Amino acid sequence: MKVITTTHFLQVFLFLPFLLFLFPLAASAEAPGAVATRLQKRYDNIQSLSFDFIQDTRGQLSGRPKKGRGQAFFVKEPSKEKLPGKMRWNYSDPDRQVLVSDGKTFSMYFASLAQMIVTPAESLQKELTYSFFTGSGNLFEDFRILAPDNGLEARQGQTSIIQLIPRAKQSQVASIHLWVTDDSLIQRIEILDQFDTLTVLNFSNLQVNTLDKDDDALMKRLFHFTPPEGTEIIYQ
Repeated sequence: MKVITTTHFLQVFLFLPFLLFLFPLAASAEAPGAVATRLQKRYDNIQSLSFDFIQDTRGQLSGRPKKGRGQAFFVKEPSKEKLPGKMRWNYSDPDRQVLVSDGKTFSMYFASLAQMIVTPAESLQKELTYSFFTGSGNLFEDFRILAPDNGLEARQGQTSIIQLIPRAKQSQVASIHLWVTDDSLIQRIEILDQFDTLTVLNFSNLQVNTLDKDDDALMKRLFHFTPPEGTEIIYQ
């Protein structure tokens, strides 16, 4: 029986909680630190986020290039203690997958395996991209902010690219590149892991602060998931 671990998920489905578009454009001369400052400020003030995404993962250890697409949703907890936020990734292609956290429990449902893996949500707090998207992370505390690698170009609607290097060694992340728009939103992420596997996420239809956290029915529908009957549930 094939078992998918939380580490495998984080290698293949890293999200952080960021967003992008196309066409070459000359990069801005804005310093990487300045870009990161305005990016951090913008996301500190975002209470909810949703978007469509296209994912492309490729590398020698990943086998054939893997593509996926779907929708994602994030909601922060209104707490000075920076409790884990809520998130959901709905993969519609190539196979249905639902990755959801209500802030206490993190569940990964894989339709092709008829399995759902359940872990404590606190394990996600160790992942830098998740903590940033849900409001408990800080770019300057978690990363060294650098200029992008040579050869990377900004795209239409984007003004700057910055590179993030984790301050603490990560088993999943060697570096991250972010494409940041002039209104301080991320429209593209490239994540390189320690085994030279590259995961590229492109985002569209970005919606900021449109999810009503006081709508209990909406929050339950988005951040709770009951798998189909017959699904094997694995607790880790």
